Amino acid sequence: MGDTPDRSANAGTGGPRVTTSHARSAGAALSVDVPVTPLDRTPDGVGGRDGNAGLGGSAQGGGGALPRRRAFGAERIFQSLTMSAGAVVLLIIVAIAIFLVAKAVPALNANTTNFFTFEGWFPNESQPRFGIGALAFGTVLTSFLALLLAVPIALGIALYLSHYAPRRVGTTLGFLVDLLAAVPSVVFGLWGRDYFYGPVRDLSGWLNKYFSWIPIFGGDGPFGRSILLGSLVLAIMVLPIITSLSREVFLQTPTANEEAALALGATKWEMIRTAVLPYGRPGVIGATMLGLGRALGETIALAMTLGIVSKISFNIIENGGNTVAANIANSFGEANDVGRGALIASGLVLFSITLIVNMTARAIIYRRREFTESAA
Repeated sequence: MGDTPDRSANAGTGGPRVTTSHARSAGAALSVDVPVTPLDRTPDGVGGRDGNAGLGGSAQGGGGALPRRRAFGAERIFQSLTMSAGAVVLLIIVAIAIFLVAKAVPALNANTTNFFTFEGWFPNESQPRFGIGALAFGTVLTSFLALLLAVPIALGIALYLSHYAPRRVGTTLGFLVDLLAAVPSVVFGLWGRDYFYGPVRDLSGWLNKYFSWIPIFGGDGPFGRSILLGSLVLAIMVLPIITSLSREVFLQTPTANEEAALALGATKWEMIRTAVLPYGRPGVIGATMLGLGRALGETIALAMTLGIVSKISFNIIENGGNTVAANIANSFGEANDVGRGALIASGLVLFSITLIVNMTARAIIYRRREFTESAA
């Protein structure tokens, strides 16, 4: 049957050397000892028969250099697109500012009073007189009162949905809260004017009767279409925004932090106070500032609920009050050229206030960078 090839002692067990002595066909090479190295590696440890095979390896090892990046690859194109998108946003903001300034300067030159201190708004007269003081004051006051009413309630709802309510109940109520944020502002305005007006008028009379010694509840009436009514409607409008964002922030609290607090003997409220609230504070600040931005720019709802009286007064229950956005909505239809320029000038002031608020919010969140670093 022919000779059987001899194997070395290690051949059956996969040894490093195999000895072949079987007769070969014509033209075959002579029998030689063929060294077999594991994975057919070269002495320098780089895969492949050539010392430079694999990942461009070199004699020094270490895997070699990575392939050179192509000059116009997909990554470079995507980076250029994202950079262009960011630049477009900045250009739009600058363009809006330039437009507002260009349209407002002629009206400001025609104004016969101080634009920042005068409380009246008479830009359509032969001698235009208008000022932003009362409008800016009303805008800030209504927004501040709305946040004062909405933030504690929003945080309570967010904590209940994230840590107290059963999962199914929390999911359902969270969906309803998110749906409330999609209701148009004109619906809130109509509801506040037609149905909320009566209860607020009665509440204002009660506050004036028993707490008239407090300046904000003083006056002789009439009551109803006041800063209080506008602030309450505005608080209901910003409530779902602050609630939704705060709930998402509280849900991102690391489970290890909560379990550590409970393991140390803390009650559930102590765990929330020491683990959840500190972790979510920057997010709550961001949500509050976003709600403030919504409140500052609200137009229709306040135009329907305020008394539209341009004066600086801390009384929140008497008829009166006005904001920049509400004044634009009510006055633009009957404004002449100077009047439209004056309204655009007031819009420039509102634009500046909103920009300052957003920059302040970003600065506050940036100073607490551990929020984003711990969430990563």
